[in-house]
Amino acid sequence: MANNGANSTSGLQVRPAPLVTGGTLIAVGGAIALVGVVIGGAHLISATRQWIREMDVPPSELAKLKLAQARAAASAGADAWQNGTVSSGTR
Repeated sequence: MANNGANSTSGLQVRPAPLVTGGTLIAVGGAIALVGVVIGGAHLISATRQWIREMDVPPSELAKLKLAQARAAASAGADAWQNGTVSSGTR
């Protein structure tokens, strides 16, 4: 293309001031969000610890109890499957 003497600009021209302002606002907003996450997370952890302290049975003991129950049920089921069950109402 021939340049006929007019001042033509090529490419995108962007003013830097709005970009700097936008970037600054994004950074400040990110910092505020990070502070909010830290405060909310700290409160959630504190509340969870308090809830666990107030439990009658600690979660580790409850997990051991449930695991023992599951093992007993699995063993009983395996025994019933291997030995069969006697049904009095067979046809």
